[in-house]
Amino acid sequence: MQVASPDKIRNLAVVGHSDTGKTTLTSALLYTAGVTNRLHRVEDGNAVTDFDPQEIERRISINLSIAFAPWRHTKINLLDCPGYSIFVTETECGLSAADAALLCVSGASGVEVMTEKVWEIAEQMALPVIFAVTKIDRERADFLGVAESLAARFGRGALPVELPIGSEHAVRGVIDLVRQEARVFDRDGNGKGAGAEIPAELEDAVAEWRGKLVEAVAESDEALMEKFFEQGTLDDADLRNGLRRAIAQRSIFPITAVSALHGIGTSTLLDALHDYAPSPADRGAFPAKNLGAQPIELPVDPSGPVAALVFKTLNDPTSGRLSLLRVASGTLGSDTTLWNPRVEDTERAGSLILPQGKQGTPTPALVCGDIGAMAKLKVSNTGDTLCAKERAVRLAWFEVPPPAITFALEPKSKGDEEKIGEAIGRLLDEDVGLATHRDAQTGEFLLSGAGQLHVEIAVAKLKSRYKVDLILHPPKVPYRETINGQAEGHGRHKKQTGGRGQFADCKIVIEPLPRGQKFEFVDEIFGGAIPLNFRPAVEKGIVEAAAHGYNTSHPVVDFRVRLIDGQYHDVDSSELAFKIAGSLAWKDAMAKARPTLLEPVMSVEIVTPEEFMGDIMSDLSQRRGRPQGMDAKGAHSQVVKALVPLSEMLDYSQALTSMTQGRASYTMAYSHYEEVPRMIQEKIIADDRRAREAAAAS
Repeated sequence: MQVASPDKIRNLAVVGHSDTGKTTLTSALLYTAGVTNRLHRVEDGNAVTDFDPQEIERRISINLSIAFAPWRHTKINLLDCPGYSIFVTETECGLSAADAALLCVSGASGVEVMTEKVWEIAEQMALPVIFAVTKIDRERADFLGVAESLAARFGRGALPVELPIGSEHAVRGVIDLVRQEARVFDRDGNGKGAGAEIPAELEDAVAEWRGKLVEAVAESDEALMEKFFEQGTLDDADLRNGLRRAIAQRSIFPITAVSALHGIGTSTLLDALHDYAPSPADRGAFPAKNLGAQPIELPVDPSGPVAALVFKTLNDPTSGRLSLLRVASGTLGSDTTLWNPRVEDTERAGSLILPQGKQGTPTPALVCGDIGAMAKLKVSNTGDTLCAKERAVRLAWFEVPPPAITFALEPKSKGDEEKIGEAIGRLLDEDVGLATHRDAQTGEFLLSGAGQLHVEIAVAKLKSRYKVDLILHPPKVPYRETINGQAEGHGRHKKQTGGRGQFADCKIVIEPLPRGQKFEFVDEIFGGAIPLNFRPAVEKGIVEAAAHGYNTSHPVVDFRVRLIDGQYHDVDSSELAFKIAGSLAWKDAMAKARPTLLEPVMSVEIVTPEEFMGDIMSDLSQRRGRPQGMDAKGAHSQVVKALVPLSEMLDYSQALTSMTQGRASYTMAYSHYEEVPRMIQEKIIADDRRAREAAAAS
């Protein structure tokens, strides 16, 4: 379905907590719109937007996926987003390309963790929100109870625009409060339903909730408020137009009712999205900045210079690279030359596709406001802007949150080592929530993600797609050693083997430096006790010895060496001999300089609902954490700031989820190194010694 006008497009990110039926709802809307000839279900492994093998195997959404439903001459783009908090970056990618959020809330479970998280993200992006209360035919489902809890949590602007007919398993239809029309559905039908009379027992409820809706719409607009005071109500046209404006302005958040599995309310939901969800033209200028980082206006003009946002990248070993795009301005045609401001390079547009899950229909062009896909982009990644070079801009993109958990990767076979880099590179293109790096100190290759399941799924993808089999294990903590005192050391290397011998002798003084100063070498020899050309060898021997540690295998840092004296032999002295003598002198001095162990300390920020503060503070104390302050965030949350040793944070992601039912989140960043308590040092040193002995034995 090619669209020629932005006002004929609706872009909805289908979001919410896990198991609220987002993917089933997307499939049901496609079925009702005639895209599919039957309802494709997650349980059957054939949902249109859950097509990754990991999604089918685990029966959860992992990746952002898109499809579109043609409805009343309008293209409704549906961006199906995962519901697990560990995949929240996928949700943010979807919201970045949408004009509104279709926030799913279970009729039986009500407001949950991701309901609140997604609301906050939509609020930050200034996106309108339309609630879909799903599973209204389930046991213990309570539509009005959920509607009232939404209003209590998100404000009085959360109001029903529909009411269900019946309750729990007896639900059979939906009443449109704006049109005052009822529609009943065949539980095994395609969701289109048939018109019906409003049941007499619901007339009072319809009048009450419609009255509340009329008042809220009137309050959102001064002209409508005057009409409301004059007439005591609003006519249907004013109500519909006012409701649409109020939703776009985020003063009203309509609540709809639907049972996707049985097709109840899917056609009325499509009508509501058509009538009330903002189009790209309603939204106006897409957030953007010029290359000087100044905000600019990008008019919604199909004939203007093109600008498009790459909001998701897909990599498939067989079909290749596919980039999902939101066109913000102009009209994007295939075979167009585009400019990528991030890399300052051109990109030749490939063929354009209108995706339906993993399937797609070729299209010659995408008008501004539309969403589609482009094949085989070479230099552009997720978050990049593609635009006309004569009007270079950068479209708004969210700041990807830092990963919460890190694992070390180890290939099961040596043959996999060569394939790891390329395979992980493709995975990082696809999932901006993942990160990798090699620890310079430990030498480990580290993979970081939002949670353990996130990392495990990434490793499973590497195995199934790219045949790279990896083992995950906790990363080594990059401890360091240092000294607390000053000491003198003497090193003599003398060896005679029948021919030319080896001789070197040096004396040094070591002393501590402030944290972060690493190493300093001072030559204090006056005269020729050691020739100038041999003195750098002493320093080199000390540096190499310090890199391998003294009590452990961790490097020694933050110390100064003063070279004060030595001896040499005209024939037997050499750079190698003085290098060995330097390392011996250093070891001699270290034994007397009160060596100690340092550990990395992290600056941690935890965002949590107030009711979990006690548990979090108690847990931080057990982890040797030191609170640094607390700040309020909104009406219900607190931000706890603390300094915590990295060794105590390796399992914190799982622990925090367990403590708070997944309602808290945290970030951490390196702060500084400080001394490890003596009792803990002894255990670390003993463990390190056993590990070295085991490695030597093998």
